[in-house]
Amino acid sequence: MTTLFCRRAWLGASLVLAIAPALSAADALRVRVVTYNIHHGEGTDGKLDLERIAAVIKRLEPDLVALQEVDVGTTRSQGVDQAAELGRLTGLQAAFGKAMDYAGGQYGGALLSRWPLEDVQTHGLPYDAGCEPRCAVAARVCPPGDTRRFVFAATHLEHQNATVRLCQASKLAPYLADTGGLPVLIAGDFNAVPGSPPLTVLRRHWADAADGKWAPTYPAAEPQVTLDYVFYRPASTWRVVETRVIEEPVASDHRPVLAVLELP
Repeated sequence: MTTLFCRRAWLGASLVLAIAPALSAADALRVRVVTYNIHHGEGTDGKLDLERIAAVIKRLEPDLVALQEVDVGTTRSQGVDQAAELGRLTGLQAAFGKAMDYAGGQYGGALLSRWPLEDVQTHGLPYDAGCEPRCAVAARVCPPGDTRRFVFAATHLEHQNATVRLCQASKLAPYLADTGGLPVLIAGDFNAVPGSPPLTVLRRHWADAADGKWAPTYPAAEPQVTLDYVFYRPASTWRVVETRVIEEPVASDHRPVLAVLELP
């Protein structure tokens, strides 16, 4: 397996961060992050409606969005490039990461960003026969007019095989380790409840934006379990301003999650 990020490519950005003057709280970069499993645009009413998904996203005014279950060119989604279309509908830059070929097209995750994305990379996660391939897609985020840079990643872990899910969770930290010292945000559908082995592994390397206190996110109509999270590192760098699960029972089978963080 190749390393997800090249240390040399990011060295310049990390050096800029190292020599930047100390900033007051008023100068902190505020980042609104949403993670949303969109169920290829199909709602709990059985309707395929990508404009409805886009309306939910726009209402939250995010800077960054981690999307799961995104179709590109599949027959079930009428051949639409859902990542690109959601980018168009929301006015955000889109970057797709393929997990697998599916139904005449591709299926995976995506990033949406208000700010330019650089060095977009997709890394496949380990899986066994009988499991869907899964991936992590990540990029360096470059807010215009600001020297601060950080990494944003989206992922979606195995939903049935607990052993595979734990293995995938264990691989995320090494895959995102070589970032040249840049801060990292990772968000997604981890298919794991608080206190489960995958979440325990993740919290060895990442801080949970809600500190384990997320409201249930699935199923969207009447949520019973928490599966969707935002994590960050280093814990000493980011400051969490707000976290909440959005009350949206129809647009997808998961509810979207919002986290607002500040980077000094």
